[in-house]
Amino acid sequence: TSRAQYGIPDDSVVYCNFNQLYKLDPVTMNSWCNILKRVPNSIVWVLKFPALGEKHVHDWIKKHHGLEKNRVKFSPVAPKEEHVRRGQIADVCLDTPLCNGHTTGMDVLWAGCPMVTLPLETFASRVASSQLKTLGFPELIAKSYEDYENIAVKLGTDIAYRKNIRAKIWESRLTNNLFSTADYASKMEEIYKKMFDRH
Repeated sequence: TSRAQYGIPDDSVVYCNFNQLYKLDPVTMNSWCNILKRVPNSIVWVLKFPALGEKHVHDWIKKHHGLEKNRVKFSPVAPKEEHVRRGQIADVCLDTPLCNGHTTGMDVLWAGCPMVTLPLETFASRVASSQLKTLGFPELIAKSYEDYENIAVKLGTDIAYRKNIRAKIWESRLTNNLFSTADYASKMEEIYKKMFDRH
């Protein structure tokens, strides 16, 4: 998998989000546009999920932020293996605060891609922060939208910092319980036993 096959220049700073577009709200779009304006030669890479969203997003960023449509790159939905590999050629994943990437968050972290998230009030908006806490990266969990933007900008502009975070995530995948099916299964068994005992 290479950037060239998706029409993405090798020297771009590539932010990604491979969630369905219904998770993208105007507040998050504002933050993404602010990030794009602060990070030279940057793009956001998203999915045509659904395809109708492409025109709406391009029209919105032009109307509200004056950004050209080439700053948000769309690709079709891909099979699982290719979907995960895409995370390896992106630089940073921008999670959607209103409704996080759940499986998608696991996929990009498994690919070694740093993910920036902002936990809100609901369960659906706090999954990614739980993933990052378990993996050992609380510095990628924002406290506000301003903080979310600042973390993303630092990862986009400080190459040494980004490489260091990526290397740590890549190594942690194989040693951390976040991706341990055996650990997940044993904890589920404990919960079932407690439920049975209480019953």
